[in-house]
Amino acid sequence: MEKKKVTVPLVCHGHSRPVVDLFYSPLTPDGFFLISASKDSTPMLRNGETGDWIGTFEGHKGAIWSSCLDTKALRAASASADFSAKLWDALTGDELHSFEHKHIVRACAFSDDTHFLLTGGVEKILRIFDLNRLDAQPRLVDNSPGSIRTVAWLHSDQMILSSCTDNNGVRLWDVRSGKIVQTLETKSPVTSAEVSQDGRYITTADGSTVKFWDANHFGLVKSYDMPCDVESASLEPKHGNKFIAGGEDMWVHIFDFHTGEELGCNKGHHGPVHCVRFSPGGESYASGSEDGTIRIWQTGPVTHEESDVLPGNEPSGKVKAVADEVARKIESGLHIVGEGKTGETDKATDASHGNKMA
Repeated sequence: MEKKKVTVPLVCHGHSRPVVDLFYSPLTPDGFFLISASKDSTPMLRNGETGDWIGTFEGHKGAIWSSCLDTKALRAASASADFSAKLWDALTGDELHSFEHKHIVRACAFSDDTHFLLTGGVEKILRIFDLNRLDAQPRLVDNSPGSIRTVAWLHSDQMILSSCTDNNGVRLWDVRSGKIVQTLETKSPVTSAEVSQDGRYITTADGSTVKFWDANHFGLVKSYDMPCDVESASLEPKHGNKFIAGGEDMWVHIFDFHTGEELGCNKGHHGPVHCVRFSPGGESYASGSEDGTIRIWQTGPVTHEESDVLPGNEPSGKVKAVADEVARKIESGLHIVGEGKTGETDKATDASHGNKMA
């Protein structure tokens, strides 16, 4: 009898509440990193390749709706229901500054040049904070039609995009004038908006459809109906030939970018999928769920015989050296919790892989 092939993700435990946002750093000299936002109020930093837990940022008093890293992965930012956005040292875990707001903050994003932090939330105001002058008042862009759900920078930080919780479409703002210059029309509110790594496309998910827009001329390039309500979508960054989407059916779906054909789906989460993102090289992608876990999946699906004993997902020598180096750098600074925070396969946990940093 033929043995069934299964895709085995790395499963990253640690959050005690739903995971609602994921963000990969670009590739840095130390590798790439993954930061997760959760309703448990503690963003977590991980090695993006292995899923190994590096540390937890402690200080918020409410759910974290969004978290991100700057281009060198030296600083992190988080947006919270405690009416604040915080800036963190990503090497030590220290809080560098808390930006107070007057209501829930839903989204945050570093500018590409790393000099500014953009935030948005229930106040319907986009704020641009100057990270070289942390105590200065932010610049306000305050005519958003509704409560802000997502934000991103594009065109070398000359433009901002935002979507709203209860309003359809994506708004594109000119940073200099603070005016809306274009609206990308959708039939439902956009819950996920991603600017592709090469700056060519804007990928949006609005429940029933995933759309791809020309990021320079803002025309609609592709629109695909989804098999279920999806909350998040991400375009493969290297070749741009496939995309992923996740939502209420708890599965992570893979589609052909050119035809919309479903190429496969990964099952394993035990609750709706709130966020999906490709790693910067496109070799893997991560999903975050209502079930409190992050799962990292290989793009060219790594399959194992279901009856085989799975090898432990020990990182390669180079990656392990980088992880150990990061561990040494931050051991004294980050709030190390220690137990059950590393990536592991669904079916086997390699004992030597866990609690590296305890």
